[in-house]
Amino acid sequence: MSASNVKKTPLYDLHVELGAKMVEFAGWSMPINYPMGIMGEHHHCRTKAALFDVSHMAQVIVRGENRAKAFETLVPSNIDGLPAGKARYTFFTNEEGGIMDDLIVSNAGDYLFVVVNAAMRDQDIPHMKNNLTGCDVIEITDHALLAIQGPAAESVVAKHAPAAADLKFMETMEVEFLGTTCRISRLGYTGEDGYEISIPQDEATRIAKTLLEDENLAPVGLGARDSLRLEAGLCLYGNDIDATTSPVEAQLNWAMQKRRREGGGFPGADRILKELADGATRKLVGIQPLGRAPARHGVEVVSMDGTSIGQITSGGFGPTFEGPVALGYVASEFAAPDTEVQLSVRGKLLPAKIVKTPFVQQNYKR
Repeated sequence: MSASNVKKTPLYDLHVELGAKMVEFAGWSMPINYPMGIMGEHHHCRTKAALFDVSHMAQVIVRGENRAKAFETLVPSNIDGLPAGKARYTFFTNEEGGIMDDLIVSNAGDYLFVVVNAAMRDQDIPHMKNNLTGCDVIEITDHALLAIQGPAAESVVAKHAPAAADLKFMETMEVEFLGTTCRISRLGYTGEDGYEISIPQDEATRIAKTLLEDENLAPVGLGARDSLRLEAGLCLYGNDIDATTSPVEAQLNWAMQKRRREGGGFPGADRILKELADGATRKLVGIQPLGRAPARHGVEVVSMDGTSIGQITSGGFGPTFEGPVALGYVASEFAAPDTEVQLSVRGKLLPAKIVKTPFVQQNYKR
């Protein structure tokens, strides 16, 4: 993608002003890190609070009398039974039972508020428009999206919107926030407590600057966002889940509520319900390299007798874990925690073991 075609979020000038190193990500110019550095930003989020610009993600409103029932024809989760003010993690599935994208759906009362991944917006929005019969699907192009994550997130946000303190994990509301109407949702992608706030784009820089006046809050880029989500055992679309992986393989059964697991009625249900009943042949697991060297995406996982059994999908150093961490798929018979495996790194077989995720305790406010 040429530099002239790279899109900028409403906070682009602020990122530059704050000294960010900018990179192209999913067609957008995004901060990879600030002068504090990835390691410092990671620790700041775990101990205080981090401000992330996630305005590259697509925000969509779905209206229509039967919007929730219609949405259930595209996902294997219970949307029709989602109470007002609640959000739910789910995924679009294809006819082969693979994951087209993962997303957050919120019941905003008289509409659904949907956030999908930046790289998949050109697939997801037409998919909704073409298949949500009787619904209006409207992309919100005039709003930024900020995430405030970390143990101090509540104090940072509630200072300006006291009602935010009453929200629990996966709850959402509209509030007056620093003089403008915003949607605040208590969720995020770091394993820490925190919020995502949808803000009119012409107010985004003012609000971000005001928030950053709090000594507990620091700007954090995509580098630490990746190490934080990896320690929290959270999937990255395109790495850990994609159009070929099923929700059962990805150990996302928890996101498919009982009524949907029993009734089907979504794309790929034949494969997914069969795997729920019989088990998948491979599973996404946590993998801990036992040395100091991290194992990156694409590294082969080998059994102790030398048989290839899978592949690393995400890997790196976990600053809070204080060692290398990884996610990957292995044949199901090797997926039990504490199973010894080997990693084929540059022609050498290095010791590792299967572990439960998350690598670092999740601290959501439930």
